[in-house]
Amino acid sequence: MSTEVKVPTLGESVAEATIGEWLKKPGEPVALDEPIASLETDKVAVEVGAPVAGVMGQYIAQVGDNVAVGAVIATIEAGSGAAAAPAAAPAAAPAAAPAAAPAAAPAAAAPAAGNEAAVLSPAVRRAVLEHGIDPATIKGSGKDGRITKEDVLAAAAAKSAAPAPVAAAPAAATSGDRGEERVKMTRLRQTIARRLKDAQDTAALLTTFNDVDMSAVMKARETFRDSFEKKHGVRLGFMSFFAKAACLALKDIPAVNARIEGDEIVYHPYVDLSVAVSAPNGLVVPVVRNVDKMGFADIEKAIADLGKRAKEGTLTMADMQGGTFTISNGGVFGGLMSTPIINPPQSAVLGLHRIEDRPVVRDGQIVIRPMMYIALSYDHRLIDGREAVTALKTIKEAIEDPTRLLIDL
Repeated sequence: MSTEVKVPTLGESVAEATIGEWLKKPGEPVALDEPIASLETDKVAVEVGAPVAGVMGQYIAQVGDNVAVGAVIATIEAGSGAAAAPAAAPAAAPAAAPAAAPAAAPAAAAPAAGNEAAVLSPAVRRAVLEHGIDPATIKGSGKDGRITKEDVLAAAAAKSAAPAPVAAAPAAATSGDRGEERVKMTRLRQTIARRLKDAQDTAALLTTFNDVDMSAVMKARETFRDSFEKKHGVRLGFMSFFAKAACLALKDIPAVNARIEGDEIVYHPYVDLSVAVSAPNGLVVPVVRNVDKMGFADIEKAIADLGKRAKEGTLTMADMQGGTFTISNGGVFGGLMSTPIINPPQSAVLGLHRIEDRPVVRDGQIVIRPMMYIALSYDHRLIDGREAVTALKTIKEAIEDPTRLLIDL
């Protein structure tokens, strides 16, 4: 008896998804609600649980196929999976004949390689192709031993560090193969591309810059680092300072925390902060709700949790919905300066960058201070230049004198 596995409801306004990877192979036992497939939606990856316990049946849809909500993508057969083992025994019998053994070995290797490739996510497959890494040589660090993009990048780094064979250069020169590959964009990457282009086409984008002396915040972190972590169980980072500083600015300049809807402006009396984080399949912006009412520890815990789940691919649709303002920290990748693009329907985004020692003038003297460039990109249809500059200046002043965060100034 077979039970159909259907695409579950994916969230508001989400009608279809793409098969990202199969987590169970045909013939393997599955438990009730055990994840058997991963679907890529426009925002996050969604795992499909088994509707019944039994044995994984056939795939109706393949990796990369687009499937609608309610569509049948696989079947689950009755049983415990024990029947799958005897089925493999007859195939192994010819190996007893000496003459047949050499020919059987290559044939058996092909299905194994195919099955291994089938369980790689699109992001991992793309990384494997880009770096020329054999996935069979990588030990996975993900859930159930699955290979992650980080595993592939680590293997590529190790490979590049190893000395190249002397004969490799002449071989490459005569092969004529320059190694081009065509890989279909994931649904998430397509959505990111579309939304960023829509933002450019719709909004009147403009960016204003300032620089921030990080001395006070760095001193505060150094002073309270150990006691903060001991009490709250989370590290004190820079993001909580900038989140609180942004709340001050958004309270003073409400337009920066608003959005355009038709011919109306919608003002938000709260701050739902979208935090741009890097995930295996691309950039995502999960939301921390009511940041304006949270303390430093709660903000750090929330951001750390969202970042962890983004890397694990376990963010939900609810985590991604809403958001009134975004902070994007390109500094973690070494970026010196950028013009971030707003996350529609939001009207502004704050870009953070790397901290580096630079000469500045203080009290008529040239001194070296840890400085950071900050950028505020905004929709000029809603936010005037004076408002944008004032908001960014408020953030700068709060970071340079964190006491302002305590007295709401």
